[in-house]
Amino acid sequence: MTVNESGLMTSTQSSPKVAIVTGAGSGIGAATALEFASSGIRVLGVGRREEALRRTAKQHSLIDYVTADLHEPTAPDEVVRTAVERWGRLDVVVNNAGTYLQAPLQEVSDDAVSDLITIHIVAPTRLTRAALPLLKASRGSVVNISSTYGHRPIPGSSHYGAVKAALEHLTQSWALELAPDGIRVNAVAPGPTESEVITAAGFTAAEKEAIAAAQIEMIPLRRRGTPEDIARWIVHLAGPDADWVTGQILTVDGGLELL
Repeated sequence: MTVNESGLMTSTQSSPKVAIVTGAGSGIGAATALEFASSGIRVLGVGRREEALRRTAKQHSLIDYVTADLHEPTAPDEVVRTAVERWGRLDVVVNNAGTYLQAPLQEVSDDAVSDLITIHIVAPTRLTRAALPLLKASRGSVVNISSTYGHRPIPGSSHYGAVKAALEHLTQSWALELAPDGIRVNAVAPGPTESEVITAAGFTAAEKEAIAAAQIEMIPLRRRGTPEDIARWIVHLAGPDADWVTGQILTVDGGLELL
């Protein structure tokens, strides 16, 4: 055991590695938690919905969870402290939690834009900053979850695309900044993926079906992604087989970016 810069006890020896995954109650976050656990890595799932987190945790003995609202300034420090108290180390941070907003410019509200910025930019900043002492000790990894629309236009959802573009810029800037400490920072940019995001955005069942059909028509491989499609790449980028990869934005979208 060693003492890190925050005065917390941490081990970088033989104990299993530990990953924090935000938005772990469903979709990509839940699939990522299970993928990490299946590879022998302990997972602290983070989210606001305890019942959803509990369902994720029941899928594997290496998954635990803590309820936290990442809109709150104190939440990231509490999440990191929880990981250390339970397992004494931290190796990976996956900034996955997010919301989708479809609103044309003439209709978008200031509050909606502020919420997007908070959950997609401010929350990952706070959590990664809080984790830095432990990631330095473990020479760990950060994986941010962007979107295909972080680097291609999306009419009607421009602010969603804008915050994802900002997250990609943070990813590459942090990769350069943290490389001297041995911390790698990458991002996965999913294309349209089967998840609860569209449901949470408030669309009706008919609207969701129409959106899905339109997305499938656009994608060269003619299907939407699954959370597992994305989770495999998140875990790969965080793992030792990618230990010379940093500052990359990996698009996983069935070929959509080619169009």
